[in-house]
Amino acid sequence: MTTPDKLPDDIAELKAIIRAQQDQNARLEALVASFKKALFGAKSEKINPAQYELELEDIETAIAQVEAEIDADERTAPVRSPKQRQANRGSLPKHLERVEVVIEPELSCGCGAERHVIGEDVSERLDIIPAQFRVIVTRRPKYACRSCEGGIAQVPAPTHIIAGGMPTEATLAHVLVSKYADHLPLYRQAQIYSRQGIDLDRSTLAAWVGKSAFELTPVYEALLTDLKRSTKLFMDETPAPVLAPGRKRTKTGYFWALARDDRPWDGEDPPGVAFSYAPGRSGQHADTILKGFSGILQVDGYAGYNRLLKRPAQDVTLAYCWAHARRKLHEVTKSTSAPIAQEGLAQIQALYRIEKDLRGQSADRRHAARQEHAKPIIDDFELWLAKSRARVSAKSPTGEALKYIAKYWEGLCRFLEDGRIEVDNNPVERTIRPIALNRKNALFAGHDAGAQNWAVIASLIETCKLNRIEPHSYLSAVLAAIAGGHKQTGIKELLPWSYAKTV
Repeated sequence: MTTPDKLPDDIAELKAIIRAQQDQNARLEALVASFKKALFGAKSEKINPAQYELELEDIETAIAQVEAEIDADERTAPVRSPKQRQANRGSLPKHLERVEVVIEPELSCGCGAERHVIGEDVSERLDIIPAQFRVIVTRRPKYACRSCEGGIAQVPAPTHIIAGGMPTEATLAHVLVSKYADHLPLYRQAQIYSRQGIDLDRSTLAAWVGKSAFELTPVYEALLTDLKRSTKLFMDETPAPVLAPGRKRTKTGYFWALARDDRPWDGEDPPGVAFSYAPGRSGQHADTILKGFSGILQVDGYAGYNRLLKRPAQDVTLAYCWAHARRKLHEVTKSTSAPIAQEGLAQIQALYRIEKDLRGQSADRRHAARQEHAKPIIDDFELWLAKSRARVSAKSPTGEALKYIAKYWEGLCRFLEDGRIEVDNNPVERTIRPIALNRKNALFAGHDAGAQNWAVIASLIETCKLNRIEPHSYLSAVLAAIAGGHKQTGIKELLPWSYAKTV
């Protein structure tokens, strides 16, 4: 409340202050309402995660702008509480360099004596130095003996990925991470570098990326081999537009993602994902990628995966995804009331509530809990499914959704039999999102070979993310090790989770 000695002398000024406060409050209330709607309101199944984050980002920015406007308004300063808003700023990582600044008061007291320290207040603020470029100058002196002609002594030149070229391995890593993790095409990176007075042609950067992808391919192949030795994997595919040479338009290739994530059932193997580019979506590509794998493969309902069931050894079992089944019903409810679809969604939601409590428990405990709690729901769902299909036309939207669930019923229920199986295919779908975002920014890959290079580097970067490893540091270290002659027999030592153990 404004104190009497702070009241404006002019009534008109006081009215202006009140109107300004009312306007600011109204704007804040509208922004907060929009924020709650975006955060908690119903969202489409097909919403782009990047678009959703952008919406929240813009609303939060607008709220902060209004609050800053209120804080800066000297006329309203007296009516604001002296208590500052408590924001959750998080904590700054311990590995960051600390630069201490000590601000000393006047040490001489007014009485003439010297003040002594009784304590201190310490605060930390995040400081960012824009990307700094530096030149590593390597000098190799030559030495000769004055007493004999024993020859000249000189240390051999260090080996690098780009022999006789400009970049260090850290520079190569920066270009790779900027392109495949931060989604900055090479021409944009060239523009950023030019602002620092460093003129690098886009084609030069492309040559660096190609050479790096070639050198990293053995690591990628070791990653793919390590994943395929598992007995439980996820697989999914996403379109990859590729420029068709001579046709002045794109053709549709596909990135196939093979992922492992045993964390939900407390497995010992580290998570990872390997992308493979193929010029089409035929099940033959999945069969080729999975050569050497046997076990449970969790997928969506794409019929191409059925080819895996025709293997002579019959060594692959398909488990299907309840999220896709739910999505079919959800699509029906968007256009009509669809009470049958709503009933199905409620039953699927009950399954997900059970799964939420089982995350991180052992496979045996998950299996036992599912038999006790989820199996009765599945049994009821099966009866409901048969009755509901008899009540609706097979060609209606509801009938089509129910037909999809019935078609894949056996594979949908497979999670009851094995605690390692997830209720859906979401772990691998999450790994594909960065591919989709990079595709959006780059529009298309320029060539089939370029798409495979994309797959190689994206595999290592996304595996780093899954293991909470900083991609730039990892790629810098691995490229340096390769340049230094790391033996092929020790290639497993360069996998992301092996690198994590050394830092």
